[in-house]
Amino acid sequence: METTERNTGRTQRLFEELGGTVTDGFPAIHSPVHHTEAGTPYLKRPGVVVLARPQTNVAGLKGFLKGFDPGLRFPEYIDDPTELPDSTQLCKTAGQVCYASFGPRRTTNENAAAYIERLTSAGHGSVLEHASFSFLLYGISRSVTHELVRHRAGVGFSQISQRYVSGAVLRFVERPEYQEDEELHRLFEERADRAAAGYEEMAERLLDRQEGGASMLTADHKTDARKKVQQTARSLLPNETEAPMVFTGNVRALRHIIEMRADAHAESEIRNLALRIFLCLRTLDPILFGDYELGELPDGTYTVSTRYRKA
Repeated sequence: METTERNTGRTQRLFEELGGTVTDGFPAIHSPVHHTEAGTPYLKRPGVVVLARPQTNVAGLKGFLKGFDPGLRFPEYIDDPTELPDSTQLCKTAGQVCYASFGPRRTTNENAAAYIERLTSAGHGSVLEHASFSFLLYGISRSVTHELVRHRAGVGFSQISQRYVSGAVLRFVERPEYQEDEELHRLFEERADRAAAGYEEMAERLLDRQEGGASMLTADHKTDARKKVQQTARSLLPNETEAPMVFTGNVRALRHIIEMRADAHAESEIRNLALRIFLCLRTLDPILFGDYELGELPDGTYTVSTRYRKA
């Protein structure tokens, strides 16, 4: 218990240090926008916003529980006085359905943390698949999203389309390694300026050719015409281009991603993202993510690890 409380305090402090806020029960860690002297926008850190979380209707079990022998006292299940995060309640209920564990001898909500720990320590993570969270992720580069979308089981991605989005919303992401080095930072800003200018120039040239009737760019509708110009011009954009997305995952999948991507051996940019996802999840549900511990690397960045990997 002391370890859990210490971990909770440490993660809460880091959440706040990174600018974390909670509005109407939804955590977020936002990322400010910077600009080069030429006005090209870029971000230095990932932004993570929780868009959706579980809502659990325990009272809805009443009709089901009343259908059993009254001597089993199953309806007492819905009168548990200890409130849990909806995500924990959902996973706990799913596990207790498996064993019809609703009577007086059940694990009560007061002992939910120990119940979840028994599941994760034994690798019985299937009940964790019932609770899902959705996030807006921004301030992340195309290179990071190429890595993140490799996680397929239990997740969903809706990522910005460079075919349909104009250069007016074009932004870039500066890697952590460049930010404290004056020369590397300067070179990054110069690259961002060149990329933005090159994209704009190419789009204008393609638009001119399209208006001149170039067969490779002809289209029947305005949307298709714009798409043909942008899908051609986007070939100039580097991996440093920002690629925001909405990302949804169930708890089992999210735990796996955190374990893989917040590890000391993970690439630095995606580790920064995984850390922020974890901090938002831990703020929402300190039970389902209560077994994780923060570690600090020599460069001042953080890792997240657990004894109960691959639950």
